[in-house]
Amino acid sequence: MMNAAKAGTSSWKSDMTLALLAMLVALAVNATTGFRELSNAGGDNDSLLRLVEVRDMLAGQGWFDLHQYRMGPEGGFVMHWSRLVDAPLAAIILVASALTGSMAMAEAIAQVLWPALLFFLAVFFLARAARSFAGAGAVLPAIVIGAAALHFIGIFLPGALDHHNVQLTLTMASLSLLLEAPTHRWAALISGLCAALTLAVGMETAPYVATTGACIALLFVVDPGGERMIARDFGLGFAGVSALVFVTTIPPSAWGQAQCDAFSAVQFVVAAVAGLGLAVVTSLKASNGTASRRLISLGLLALVLGAVVVALFPQCLAAPYANLDPRLKELWLDHIDEAQSLFHIAVSDPASLAARYVTPLVAIALMALRLRGPWRRQDSLVGALLVGAFIVSAWQVRGSTFSIAFAVIPLSAWIASWRERARTSPSRSVSLRMVAVWLVSANAVWAGAAAATTRAFEANKVSVEAKDADPACERKASFTKLAGQPDTTVLAISNLGSPILAYSGHRVFAGPYHRNIAGDLLALDAFLGSADQARTIAAEHHVGLVALCRGSAESKVLAGKAPQGFLAQLMQGSIPDWLEPVAETRGNPVELYRVR
Repeated sequence: MMNAAKAGTSSWKSDMTLALLAMLVALAVNATTGFRELSNAGGDNDSLLRLVEVRDMLAGQGWFDLHQYRMGPEGGFVMHWSRLVDAPLAAIILVASALTGSMAMAEAIAQVLWPALLFFLAVFFLARAARSFAGAGAVLPAIVIGAAALHFIGIFLPGALDHHNVQLTLTMASLSLLLEAPTHRWAALISGLCAALTLAVGMETAPYVATTGACIALLFVVDPGGERMIARDFGLGFAGVSALVFVTTIPPSAWGQAQCDAFSAVQFVVAAVAGLGLAVVTSLKASNGTASRRLISLGLLALVLGAVVVALFPQCLAAPYANLDPRLKELWLDHIDEAQSLFHIAVSDPASLAARYVTPLVAIALMALRLRGPWRRQDSLVGALLVGAFIVSAWQVRGSTFSIAFAVIPLSAWIASWRERARTSPSRSVSLRMVAVWLVSANAVWAGAAAATTRAFEANKVSVEAKDADPACERKASFTKLAGQPDTTVLAISNLGSPILAYSGHRVFAGPYHRNIAGDLLALDAFLGSADQARTIAAEHHVGLVALCRGSAESKVLAGKAPQGFLAQLMQGSIPDWLEPVAETRGNPVELYRVR
């Protein structure tokens, strides 16, 4: 018993050391570029607005007040993000500013340190999951191909303050702990905690949390002796932390409000019913004495959950963007890369299919081959999440972030088996096959091949999107002149909204956020309408500046939509008499026009 405990502690230390080494390598790679993401966010509007949100909180905005007052119509709008991500970022900035005496330096430290810490944890839990799935031999492959995959999907790069990296890390932690639960007393409870937190951070992970819960319930049906305590502890952890998040991040005045896109009464009630219900079913002899009783009890729990949602929160059964204005869907949502489906990607950018879908498909094939042998609980958990994530990625490409990460686990087991074969039966053929397995399993190889194919394709066919993608519209330096102007309301396209807030003290109407409907429509009315209509909107809403970046794809889309509209005419050099160019911005990527 003592030796097993020592071995477990030793494996944790070795896995942690390897994950730390992977993080340091990634940091070194980023350092060679001078952490360029800090001066060029590359269109990552969410990370910029997250930084603005943290600044506002540090400046005194209330913990429960999620208004973004400098975006949208007068009075702003309420964001759907969670303070659970703002809090650690604010803590890092406060400590760093106390040590350095510079708020700018403190923010830069947070922008580098936070994604790096999350990268370390994600790689660590990925290694632990691989160890539980296929033994110690799978750890090194998981570290190598896992770290490369996580690095190249981009959500752990410096400046990545958006919540997707937090969600992936928590989801991977939940899976890893569940895989270890049979041998670690508190693992299932902490796994439930991680599942609740990832759901609280954002609704994007709801499919993975639901898949995990369903898998745990079915494992309990099949193996009550081994899974009863695991299911009970997971349910208690999930329900308990959901309750804690509810009371600490939502003001009492909003406890009765249902928000389908953010953690609210909806998610709390569902989590409480599901978590506590699972704990009750697994604890009472009357409900778990036989397989049929277990199945019936869990089926009744599912029916109760469905009835609660239908009766109390029917609005949350609609599609996520069902109520979005048709103009915003056409001119905004349909142009968001991460919101496109597999089929749209196959038509518009077939080369990127390799970077997003090949390794998950290979991993699914490997899991299917396991059906020929004895099926294990590890196979159920990993296979269910992998297939679930792939289905999500077929609907929206953003799901591939999770499917790529989950794929690393069976792929590392595959590599481990060939490494063992090469060790026990060394030959040139086996060695070449092992190298091929390494290459096929590395998502970075497929991403590199896709990038090379895209460059070759675009060399012969220059697309409108390629010509429009001017990185100057995203660089911090392009907003220096704007920051030097007296604070006012700026009329700009939505993709300039977050950078303007992050790099200046101005306010804007538009931003790429589904809750900012009024502000986005106001900007569209101004840009797509005539110059006189734009003038009326500018006067009514106290606009002081109009900002234009000709290289923006969004500007080209809007100009193409309304060739005679205000924005199209401005891009063609037709400046109405109520505007005057700001002389010092001539030649700057972001041009400014002052309202007379």
